[in-house]
Amino acid sequence: MYFKLELIPVPVSDIDRAKKFYIDQVGFLLDHDVRPAPAVRVVQLTPPGSACSIVLAFGLAGLTMPAGVLRGLHLVVPDIVQARAELVERGVTMSEIHSLGGGIRHAGFQDPDGNTWTLQELSSRW
Repeated sequence: MYFKLELIPVPVSDIDRAKKFYIDQVGFLLDHDVRPAPAVRVVQLTPPGSACSIVLAFGLAGLTMPAGVLRGLHLVVPDIVQARAELVERGVTMSEIHSLGGGIRHAGFQDPDGNTWTLQELSSRW
């Protein structure tokens, strides 16, 4: 039996603003932006190289959460210095890089609604 995590809802207050942030500043790829009904919208975005996407949605009861409550989603990168520099260059406000020891380093940022993200470098993985 396989369980593949492939889609994570990210609660936002303004889908267009969030879509622009995730595409233009963070560099996610747009998979689709659909309106299957007049009161429903689903935007799916994927980080480059990832098998897991995020979804920004309204009108779907099963995905309703207050905007900005998501904490600590991790984007694992091979070079945190380079990844952080690219995000800063695109206008993302980043924390400094911190070491947790054991070859683990991280730096954080948040989206316009306050959902938090962590860049994580695991030296043992690369």
